[in-house]
Amino acid sequence: MEKKITVINGDGIGPEVTAQAVRVLDTIAKEYGHVFEYDYQLMGASAIDTTGNPLPESTIASCLEADAVLFGAIGHPKYDNDPNAKVRPEQGLLKLRKVLQLYANIRPVTTYASLHHLSPLKVKQLQGVDFVIYRELTGGIYFGNKVLTEDGLQASDDCVYQVHEIERIAKLAFEHAMQRRKKLTLVDKANVLETSRLWRRVVQQMATSYPEVVVDYLFVDNAAMQLILNPAQFDVILTENMFGDIISDEASVLTGSLGLLPSASIGVKNALFEPIHGSYPQAAGKDIANPLGSILSAAMLLDYFGLNTEAEAVREACSWTLEHRFVTKDIDSMNFYFTSTIGEMVCDRIENQAAEAVNQHNIELRKSTII
Repeated sequence: MEKKITVINGDGIGPEVTAQAVRVLDTIAKEYGHVFEYDYQLMGASAIDTTGNPLPESTIASCLEADAVLFGAIGHPKYDNDPNAKVRPEQGLLKLRKVLQLYANIRPVTTYASLHHLSPLKVKQLQGVDFVIYRELTGGIYFGNKVLTEDGLQASDDCVYQVHEIERIAKLAFEHAMQRRKKLTLVDKANVLETSRLWRRVVQQMATSYPEVVVDYLFVDNAAMQLILNPAQFDVILTENMFGDIISDEASVLTGSLGLLPSASIGVKNALFEPIHGSYPQAAGKDIANPLGSILSAAMLLDYFGLNTEAEAVREACSWTLEHRFVTKDIDSMNFYFTSTIGEMVCDRIENQAAEAVNQHNIELRKSTII
């Protein structure tokens, strides 16, 4: 298989973690006989510094021509700390989502037994936690009309949804539920919001086409509570833009590290894959960031290409590193491994070169524990 991938390193730790994801993709290409062609482009603070534009036209053109986009992270303190900045890194990502018509954000949440001690929840609540959040990405209050009165005393944000916007992401969620445990939970606020009542009507109508899928309905406040009380009850969560933003961030802490979680944004003809963490500028250039979120995003990219066996090989290799305590500083601040070392180990595992029985006293110097 031959595929073109636009790579956007972004800001902060983006270049470092993305480099390891590309490294893993190259290993997959070599082991399974594929050809991945990369086109590196700018977006975010790095693009503003270079071109004055958070999303240059060359980046848009490359993304439109690519089979998929692999993205690192976005943001920089000099913009975050300046509320008056007219041009901001995040504008690039929001515009790219619109240009590529990326309407569905997909975030899998999986916990690892070896990391349960890092989660804010008790171990008993983490058993069997494995769910996916489908968040609508281009509609709702974030993109509605915004008004501030001239006297600055009143503001409003419109929340608008159309039936077709709900149907297209609900279809993806139902289809994924059919491949999993056949349970879908719609998170809304239908007791208060008209848009939520529209979501519920549309999903109820569509549910008749998926009789094997059990559909639950939770108000967003209850859903937020249930994610803490009993996260294992969820399989596929479907929700609108703002609720999805909040719920997915809450769910992200269950694993014990933001650096572990991947995401995909699926559009009409394009798809973008990125770890959920931010640019973490304090760690930039230190080779200490966790690359697994980016590497697992590359696994989702492989799934998007229909290369499910290859994607599973990547996920297994990532799990192997965690099980054997090959972790980065965010997971173990005393005994940790470098970003590049973790990438190397994942590649070694994919190539079946990593030892099955790990002897902590016999690891060569380049993979030694940092104390």
